[in-house]
Amino acid sequence: MPTSEGRNRVVLARHGETEWTKSGQHTSYTDIPLTEEGRERAKSLRPAMAKWTFTLVLSSPLQRALETCRIAGLGDRAELEPDLVEWNYGEYEGKTTAEIRKTAPGWTVFSHPSPGGETPEQVAARVDRVIARARAAAGDVALFAHGHVLRVLVARWAELDPRMAKHFLLDVGTISVLGWERDTPAIQLWNSGG
Repeated sequence: MPTSEGRNRVVLARHGETEWTKSGQHTSYTDIPLTEEGRERAKSLRPAMAKWTFTLVLSSPLQRALETCRIAGLGDRAELEPDLVEWNYGEYEGKTTAEIRKTAPGWTVFSHPSPGGETPEQVAARVDRVIARARAAAGDVALFAHGHVLRVLVARWAELDPRMAKHFLLDVGTISVLGWERDTPAIQLWNSGG
């Protein structure tokens, strides 16, 4: 696909389903594989990814993102990017929101602390580095990563506070496209099944 008005675009791919995404457990550093359904969703991204000519492909080093990248047809070109790892949930790793809210009523990752984990500002600092790298690339860029970190990346792309990421729902095994409206960073496609 051509770049928009001479600027490169960024295609985001959220990894396919895992056992923990199915159960609603928060998964940052726990390195678990895709389910069979997750692999099927990753495979469904292949035709959409084949339409692009990427000059840079970055992936979180965690296997669920890397496996999605490989199955989607870009694994041989992927560079590992540690700044794309999922939000560190600290003591809430592996817990569902319902479990967390038993001791922290109203908790969301965007509005409340995660003991021993990252703040929205810390995640924003990581994704700001990824955005700078993507914008400096000579052409379109593909990023394979995780739900919360990609939502913050979208908020930062759109020049929003990282907490605004709460407004961008992102399903597993989907792609989104970030681009431009003239000189303004914009969301061109969101949460597409490929």
